[in-house]
Amino acid sequence: MEIFPLVFAGGVSLAISLVSIWLILRLAGYSTLKNRNPELHHTHQTTTPRFGGAGLAFAFAAVSIAFWFGGFSVTQPLECRRLAIPVLAMFALGFGDDLWHLGARFKLIGQILVASLAFFLGISISDVSVPFGSGSLHLAPWAAWLVTVLWLVATTNLINLIDGVDGLAGGISLMLMVLLAYLGGGGYVSVFAASMVGALLGFLWFNFPPARIYLGDGGAYFMGFLIGCLTIISSRKGTVFAALIAPLFVLALPILDTSLAILRRGLQGLPLFRPDRLHLHHRLLNAGVSRRDLVIGAYVFTAFFLFLGFAAFWHQGEHLPLVIGVAILFILLAAGKLSFSREWFAVGRVLGNSLSMRADIQYALAQNQWLILEGARCSDLDGLSEDAAFIARKLGFDRLRIRLGDQEKKWQLTGEPAGENDWSVCQHLPGHAECEIEVTARATTEAEQDSPDHSGIANKKTFKILSELFAEGWVKAVVRWERQHALPPRFSGGKNASPPPAKA
Repeated sequence: MEIFPLVFAGGVSLAISLVSIWLILRLAGYSTLKNRNPELHHTHQTTTPRFGGAGLAFAFAAVSIAFWFGGFSVTQPLECRRLAIPVLAMFALGFGDDLWHLGARFKLIGQILVASLAFFLGISISDVSVPFGSGSLHLAPWAAWLVTVLWLVATTNLINLIDGVDGLAGGISLMLMVLLAYLGGGGYVSVFAASMVGALLGFLWFNFPPARIYLGDGGAYFMGFLIGCLTIISSRKGTVFAALIAPLFVLALPILDTSLAILRRGLQGLPLFRPDRLHLHHRLLNAGVSRRDLVIGAYVFTAFFLFLGFAAFWHQGEHLPLVIGVAILFILLAAGKLSFSREWFAVGRVLGNSLSMRADIQYALAQNQWLILEGARCSDLDGLSEDAAFIARKLGFDRLRIRLGDQEKKWQLTGEPAGENDWSVCQHLPGHAECEIEVTARATTEAEQDSPDHSGIANKKTFKILSELFAEGWVKAVVRWERQHALPPRFSGGKNASPPPAKA
């Protein structure tokens, strides 16, 4: 294995990453370079730039050009073009979402198109080794395209989904690149993986808690897609069993987190890819774990699975059942240390609670869609707030408070008196710390929850989901109103309390 190309690529990328991210921070501080407005599910509501992925893309592009024209024996121009074109296209898609909210459907279609471009350029899964046997399975062209696109879109979104805490996605990506540098056997896969090791070290200098810059969707898409492409290319003799299995171990944390999120949303009737604050890292932060301790713990967890990934590749999958057994045991032991994980094992109760929420959640989603559409139709926020109060009463809330700047409105939606143990949630309007919305509901006893005549919100968990959905609908409606009128979110009147909305 030639060491110089790897060291050269890593060193050049480290320098480019450090310099470019430093320049991005300077531009963000002294120019009009801005992020798109943060969303309700983001834990960071500050103006910290989300353009850290640009530093990684610059480093990747520089190494691609250097090895394209530099005449190194480990690379060929065709291989560089085959990899660089779709990877940079995926970065552009994510970077566009950092600047403007593109929408989930648009981004998914874009990911499929870029993954298809990679397939037609020659990055494809055409043969798959038969596990625990001999030989390989040759895939028909349409099946090869489908498997390749699914793999690339999955890895792209896995990295993006765990990018919720300073240093988390960057650190896990760094470990994956170390593994891929080894899997590449000294070829150009190793070169590009080594270059990303250097670039990620430069990025983590600015991103480790407390972060000065975030990876952003551009960086997360770039890293996830590049990981998927390098994993396919690093497969030996056209088969992709050991080469795909090894990175899957390193991706154990995001795969586990994503699987639980999709299962939870599916049972509750929520959109499967709707962002929320119920990922593992959100739960740990809510439990009082610091961002630094959370990231270090995730690194330890991933490092253990990195070792399992190496073991799976060294033995070419021969001892895979043993490795998987060790992995499952480690996950169970780790989950046992988390207080909130106990509900994962109470399958019957979790399933029953989730199914009982479905009707309320589906109703809330429909009401919120109407509220969002009203955001572009209302002439002022006074009228939009009256619509919000009407929906709040329909969803079962007892009180509503909306503050926009120095103006505030309150609604008593039912005749229920305030209680000491009432459930209450207050959400700030992303990008507007002085604007907030608060909903309150009367806490119900277990006897009331089980009563068929109970007309309020069933339980505290349902209240949290409904309040989050309602706040999300209000935020999107206000954003639409802002875009329509190009005005700051303010009421036209003073601090007046509005009467309860009339019953339908």
